[in-house]
Amino acid sequence: MNKPLVVITGASSGFGAEIAKLFNQEDYPMLLLGRRKEKIMKLPLNFEKVVVDSVDVTDGEAFKNSIKEAEAVYGPTDLLINNAGVMLLGNVQNQEPNEWKTMIDTNVLGVLNGMQAVLTNMKDRKHGTIINMSSLAGRKTFVNHAAYVASKFGVHGLSETVREEVSSYNVRVSLVAPGAAETELLTHVTDQQALSDYEAWKDTMGGFTMNPVHVAEAVKFIYDMPQEVNIREIDIAATRQDG
Repeated sequence: MNKPLVVITGASSGFGAEIAKLFNQEDYPMLLLGRRKEKIMKLPLNFEKVVVDSVDVTDGEAFKNSIKEAEAVYGPTDLLINNAGVMLLGNVQNQEPNEWKTMIDTNVLGVLNGMQAVLTNMKDRKHGTIINMSSLAGRKTFVNHAAYVASKFGVHGLSETVREEVSSYNVRVSLVAPGAAETELLTHVTDQQALSDYEAWKDTMGGFTMNPVHVAEAVKFIYDMPQEVNIREIDIAATRQDG
């Protein structure tokens, strides 16, 4: 029996790349989306049933069209993992407003674009799962994270709202909220003081945060549950992380 299509955004590195590896090992057809297509193509995957597309999730039409093209080959999307996101640390008093916009557009509007692209079909089939990647910063505050926190509180709120709206159709909406992890999120931070403060905080955990593979395992655990069971949220962090 052929397995259904899995769509993963932000698949070039971090959580997205590790999630792609897990589903690839079990021979799921996948659509992997990211702005760095060439980096996705270098992942250690079997690309026989993998479509890779360079799509910015803030472009709703391009996002939707890419999914339609993959579905024409592999059938309807059964799992959408909205993983694409950016974390630009900075104090709101002096952070450039364009960085706020970048985070809101990618972290919130990008998730909404993905959900809109697949929900009608999932409701019609009364089957499907959406897993939105948020953050512990969607549950609590962190210094120098104001705009990022705002975006992730938004992901929490929209996920729970849509879950309530589609639950009667047997469609699952779930959320994974990781703590600090060893990903590339910090590579785009322009505020050196905020970056130094983060590294000092990281040192309190021995200099290491969580391995992203464990976040990928949490995502897979949610999806592997029967369709009639929805794990609404998983909060996951390194044991040494106290906040």
